[in-house]
Amino acid sequence: MPKLDHQTILLVFVAITGLTFLLQAVILLAILVAMRKLAKSIREESESLRTSLMPVVYDSRDFLAATQATLASTQEFLTTAQGVLARVSPKVDAISTDLVQITQTLRKQTAEMQTSATEIMERVRKQSDRLDSMITHFLDSVDRAGIFVADAVGKPVRQISRSLASVKAIVDTLRMPPPPRR
Repeated sequence: MPKLDHQTILLVFVAITGLTFLLQAVILLAILVAMRKLAKSIREESESLRTSLMPVVYDSRDFLAATQATLASTQEFLTTAQGVLARVSPKVDAISTDLVQITQTLRKQTAEMQTSATEIMERVRKQSDRLDSMITHFLDSVDRAGIFVADAVGKPVRQISRSLASVKAIVDTLRMPPPPRR
């Protein structure tokens, strides 16, 4: 069973912390995507509401223009037109009130979404800076561990290699035939 020294434990904690920050970044990215979809949905709903209300507004304008043109010709039509205007006027008022409320609500929601998106982007930036720092620290630790392992393994290997070279030199010297005598 391998010994768990401080560097190994630290390396495990750094790896776990890195994974948690990666998970957090993914979650923040998912929240950003959801907020964008929500903004698109709100835009589409406001557009559909606008398109459904505009024909009523244009019809009311056309009706008022036609009524004004015929007012000059007959007093009887004026009475009828006044009745029609009396019925249409509350609807136009209600529609314009609703449009004002919808516009105000959309402005508030847009401002809130913009604030939220800004906060999310700031958090994402902070987390990415933090993640970059952690990865840099992790890679520095791995580099130091590699240097340590290279020194720990390389030094004994060099010593053994030198010892073997010495033994080989001694054996080669002993095997050599003696020099001729003169």
